Amino acid sequence: MFKRRRTNKVRHTIDPDEIFLDATNLPRFDTHQFQGRLEKSISKHTLLFLGGLFLVVILLFAFKLYLLQVKNGLFYSALAENNRLQHTPVFPERGVIFDRNGVALAWNESFKEEREYSKRAYGVEAGLAHVVGYVRYPSQDSSGFYIKDTFTGVAGIENFYDEILSGENGLIIVETDALGNIASQSATRPVKNGKNITLAIDERIQKKLYEEIGSLARTVGFNAGAGVIMDIKTGELIALTSFPEYDPAILTGGSEEVRSFINDEREPFLNRATNGLYTPGSIVKPFVALAALNEKVIDPETKILSTGSLSIPHPYFEDRESVFTDWKAHGWVSLREALAVSSNVYFYEVAGGYEEQEGVGIERLEAYFKLLGFGTETGVDLSGEEKGVIPTPSWKKQVFGDEWRVGDTYNTAIGQYGFQITPLQAVRAISAIANDGALFLPRVVKMIDNKEVRSLKKNIQYIDKEHYAVVREGMRLAVTSGTAAGLSLPFVDVAAKTGTAEVGISKKSVNSWVIGFFPYEEPRYAFSVVMEKGPRNNLIGGLFIMRELFLWMRTETPEYLAI
Repeated sequence: MFKRRRTNKVRHTIDPDEIFLDATNLPRFDTHQFQGRLEKSISKHTLLFLGGLFLVVILLFAFKLYLLQVKNGLFYSALAENNRLQHTPVFPERGVIFDRNGVALAWNESFKEEREYSKRAYGVEAGLAHVVGYVRYPSQDSSGFYIKDTFTGVAGIENFYDEILSGENGLIIVETDALGNIASQSATRPVKNGKNITLAIDERIQKKLYEEIGSLARTVGFNAGAGVIMDIKTGELIALTSFPEYDPAILTGGSEEVRSFINDEREPFLNRATNGLYTPGSIVKPFVALAALNEKVIDPETKILSTGSLSIPHPYFEDRESVFTDWKAHGWVSLREALAVSSNVYFYEVAGGYEEQEGVGIERLEAYFKLLGFGTETGVDLSGEEKGVIPTPSWKKQVFGDEWRVGDTYNTAIGQYGFQITPLQAVRAISAIANDGALFLPRVVKMIDNKEVRSLKKNIQYIDKEHYAVVREGMRLAVTSGTAAGLSLPFVDVAAKTGTAEVGISKKSVNSWVIGFFPYEEPRYAFSVVMEKGPRNNLIGGLFIMRELFLWMRTETPEYLAI
């Protein structure tokens, strides 16, 4: 008999996830839940990497905790304490700007129920914008904290004397509790108001000069203009105006009207009196005359024949000549007469030489122009002043890559070619002729907090005083019987020199100049006016502006005319 053998084998049930997937059993599993797939254990490398990453993070947190709690614990504790303290600035009153007669030109209007500082207000009189300037206010972020806690002068006196006008902010510290309630308040720094400034400017003359320039520009078609009047004994600027201008109140307030100034092609932000560069034309002739006299290439009675032009060999074509024209044939003229009638030929010859007549030469001419303040800043107390350009051989080489020729000297002698000056430079230079060689540093400010500001000056030692007198006589002759006869007035004796400078490639436009001084016998004030880019055929320009101003001054400000 056979016995059935028993086994101890345990029969295991096969789980679904132990079955390999194939086409026959795939429908039994939810593959989106990874059913039916073989599991794979995590490798040692992965475990080590994750462990190391966790360790680095823990160490970084531990290091940061050390910095916060141990190394910089006291600092952050103090910072946390200060978070309970609000620092509130106390704004000073900005200094008031007055004209020489005590008329307020810029002052403060209190609106402290709306804001924590006063609003800056400006006189409505035209012609003062470029001198006075404007400011920008303190600004806050969306939370009410000040990201800029000072007034900032942007242009004019507001900018140049910003530190003096601004004063110093005060400071109040307010302590609050956790709910934001005020626990205590204390002032830790007292406010210091700005200082007042008195200008040398007479706002009456400033306004009238601006109005006349603007009126002529609109009537005749000039693009713009500028005018300056200076006291030749002190350097004080009685008027310094530029047309067109902006409105300081609009710029300070940030009005949308600012766009109208930005888009104006006439550039109302340009202070043409100090920053405008202009071809001077014939107004440089008194300075060429001074050089010629001092260098003894002529004497006051030397006569030169003007037939209407002067010709020299052409530099490039042997069979041609270069012709330099005069505006008319003047005949034989002496120096005084040449200034009076503005003879081009006379100044061609004394500057560059011609046949038997010796010339000063461009090197010596440049030296005299610099001596009289051209080609450099005047040092006026306004920002952004331009230097200008004196044409020289080195300048021509740099700009045009060409050699200097005598014809270039001729053109420089009548204020053409690359000559560029500012109206302020012109009035300063003619002041030196009027006062026998004192070259002042022009000043807009007369007093700071009732303390007088004196202007610096240097005396030109190199030029004989008798030569200044000859030039003055020639400029007076220009008024009594020459090109400046429009300034021949019965109530004031004026000496002047006019100039018309061609501008643009087509030469269809001109700048119209007049410079001079008054009263003639005992000079006290000098002036310069330029009307910018007007029609060539127009006969009314800078001289007309000064004539109208003198007629007005006769009744409104006679003290300046010594009446």
